[in-house]
Amino acid sequence: QVQLVESGGGLVQAGGSLRLSCATSGRTGSDAAMGWFRQAPGMEREFVGTIDWSGINRYYAESVKGRFTISREKAKNMLYLQMNSLKPDDTAVYYCAASKYAIPTVQLYDYDNWGRGSQVTVSS
Repeated sequence: QVQLVESGGGLVQAGGSLRLSCATSGRTGSDAAMGWFRQAPGMEREFVGTIDWSGINRYYAESVKGRFTISREKAKNMLYLQMNSLKPDDTAVYYCAASKYAIPTVQLYDYDNWGRGSQVTVSS
């Protein structure tokens, strides 16, 4: 049984910071690429960032590049998303996801295990 559990969301003012965490267990070990996605009300779920199994290769959506940082601790099976300089447009439910592959990708369909999400609200 694969489980992904996000934590760390909340309400923050524009310009502030939050750190999301994702605890993983089960088959999704340290060999799979991991990603963060988000979904705002009435919008499609969209890619935020991804990291490969080594933790070296990372890719970000243009909208968050330079503000968000994805990282992982393989020994602890943890994934993180550090979010700085937050904007009201970053308001969404953020999801942690595990890829079918070791190579990071941006497509939702490459990810076969998902957490339940963590709400991030940025006030103006």
